[in-house]
Amino acid sequence: MKIGDKIPEILGVTADGTTLKASDFAGKKLVLYFYPKDNTPGCTAEACSLNDGLAQLNAAGFAVVGVSKDSAESHRKFTEKFSLGFPLIADTELSLNQTFGVWQKKKMAGREYMGTVRTTFIIDENGIVEDIITKVQTKDSANQILKLKK
Repeated sequence: MKIGDKIPEILGVTADGTTLKASDFAGKKLVLYFYPKDNTPGCTAEACSLNDGLAQLNAAGFAVVGVSKDSAESHRKFTEKFSLGFPLIADTELSLNQTFGVWQKKKMAGREYMGTVRTTFIIDENGIVEDIITKVQTKDSANQILKLKK
């Protein structure tokens, strides 16, 4: 996905079994953020920043949805542990990761592996990618998104 692309109608299934669709967010802006793994330091910091800033994001017209390859059960525990106020999509088949181009070769400690590259997509009221944040500030991601719109 790149700026100007229309997102797919079916986004995925959340921890509670709900199928999220792009049309569910018609008329709202959507923050669709991809992260590598539940309960890791960076991913937890990002989720908590977005949760702490959720009221401001909602007031600015944004809905927030997180995506990782973790299971619905992992997402349910992560959501409960941090009282997250937004849904997480369990992309266990990696279809959404691949559609958005965030499933890529990564390097850590000299080894290469495939994984999710932390990326935030800002989608407009019509389901069109409006902005892409590739250098996510995990501890300040809500403000990073809000500053884009100023």
